[in-house]
Amino acid sequence: MRVLVTGGGTGGHVSPALAVIQVLRKRDQTIVIRYVGSEAGIEAKLAREAGLEFVAVASGKLRRSSKGPLGLLTAANLRDALKVPQGFFQALKAVKEFKPDVVFATGGYVSVPAVLAAAMLRIPIITHEQTVTVGLANKINGRYAKRIALSFEGALDELPPGLRKKAFVTGNPVREAIFAGRTESAVSRFGFDPTDECLPCIYVTGGAQGSQILNNAVKEALPELLKQARVLHQCGEKDAESLLAYHTTLTPQQQRRWTVRPFIQTDEIGDAYALANLLVCRSGAGTVTEVCALGKPAVFVPLVPTSGDEQTRNAQRLVAGGAAVIVKQSECSGTTLLATILPLLDDRSQRAGMGGKAKKLATPRAAEELADAILGLGNPS
Repeated sequence: MRVLVTGGGTGGHVSPALAVIQVLRKRDQTIVIRYVGSEAGIEAKLAREAGLEFVAVASGKLRRSSKGPLGLLTAANLRDALKVPQGFFQALKAVKEFKPDVVFATGGYVSVPAVLAAAMLRIPIITHEQTVTVGLANKINGRYAKRIALSFEGALDELPPGLRKKAFVTGNPVREAIFAGRTESAVSRFGFDPTDECLPCIYVTGGAQGSQILNNAVKEALPELLKQARVLHQCGEKDAESLLAYHTTLTPQQQRRWTVRPFIQTDEIGDAYALANLLVCRSGAGTVTEVCALGKPAVFVPLVPTSGDEQTRNAQRLVAGGAAVIVKQSECSGTTLLATILPLLDDRSQRAGMGGKAKKLATPRAAEELADAILGLGNPS
């Protein structure tokens, strides 16, 4: 059986795809998988790390505007519009050569050319949406799909009535690597002093590319935070140099309690989560799903604006369940972070309660159910 997987642009589109691929490989080691994505996207790195054949296609992006249709006429949008036909023909070539039995698409603009090519060649397609808000790419992909998998029941309302009959709810798959960490190896891996092991650890992450707003607020809060906690800070490439320079200006005690990394590698993510007693992070679908799967308390700073304010909606589901708190992006500063984080650091039982409530929102069989659907489409007999 041959499965073509496509989706990317952010880790939230790629991680679920890789989680399902792991299940497919366990089910049948003879399955052949090809990943189609953008060379500039995080999917290129992560797919190759997973040992997958990766084919790059050109990818455009539609940058929406509050100014209405005229706001779409930007140089960046016009430039990317020229990439669309190029990406389609590259994807058509990749699909024709590979001859997949089924195509699995997880969204992001780069998935659209491969889905259109598969539809033209009458290859069955299954899509998966990670968030409560169905993205534009998946709204397009869903028109050509035989089945539409959703992470949340509420996303059904986002689909046109004609597509809802094809939809089913699986939850959002998580990668096995997040469960594989150990606190002891994490202390050594991330350079913390073992004598500080009594201090809680805060894992700060703005996603694969980092968040300047979150980075600046954490930097401002650090002098107070480091009196009571260790901080593992995944900051993204753009701010890494300046934060590492700031690291050198701190006292030796502060330096050993704050570790800065541009990116947490796949083989490190389990240790990062194992060490974390609290997350301070964006609320992309992947991060929110992993928080639930591991039962971790979280302070979310949703990215705004995103399509349909999806990150706020992702976070609100956990807030409503008592598993997390939100700091609005417009109010995110060192002062507001401290006001939110310090009471949680002082109250271990509250953190444990939040983590337990997060765990109740997990969907542990999401990858298995998606694998079942893929195999069913690829082997209809």
